[in-house]
Amino acid sequence: MSADSEQHRCEQAELIPLYVLRALPSGETRLLEDHFAGCPECRRELELLCPVVDTLISSPTDILRPPESMWSRLQERIGGEAGEASVPADVPLWREPAWEDVAPGISCKLLATDTKRERVSILVRLAPDTAYPPHRHAEVEELFLLDGELWIEDRKLHPGDYNRGEPGVTDKRVWSETGCTCILITSSRDVIA
Repeated sequence: MSADSEQHRCEQAELIPLYVLRALPSGETRLLEDHFAGCPECRRELELLCPVVDTLISSPTDILRPPESMWSRLQERIGGEAGEASVPADVPLWREPAWEDVAPGISCKLLATDTKRERVSILVRLAPDTAYPPHRHAEVEELFLLDGELWIEDRKLHPGDYNRGEPGVTDKRVWSETGCTCILITSSRDVIA
């Protein structure tokens, strides 16, 4: 891009990568979508970015996981640096947990547990027209919505939205009309009403 065209670049263009990654707040998303209708430059940039992101999303995730042979080589190297003979050990591979149906229309996948801090990281999936039971936060609760729509009290979340629930706060009404999936990081001491 030339210096001249960079100076005349649409100010909204800097939001397009965030839009494609679904990282914009819902209000900004709607405004940017309205903007696309009247801005050919931004539409062109959107058309260029979407295939790139789609390719990255559809890439196989196992290319990011190290091969099994790397674990034994790493163990040998650590043993050698410590001046000890390497003792082969079975290194358990991380296995993706299964979804568990915990209530009608609610499925969870436990990702991690921190017993010292009494924290859990969970994927939560609500079926359409499902409510999560009222609950009180023992500690900070963090929620990141991956897909669908989720209502927490009178706030409607869209994909990419984040919600922080403070300790002691009770969520009385949490539900999804469309169904949704979210990442939930919360206390294992939360109280479900």
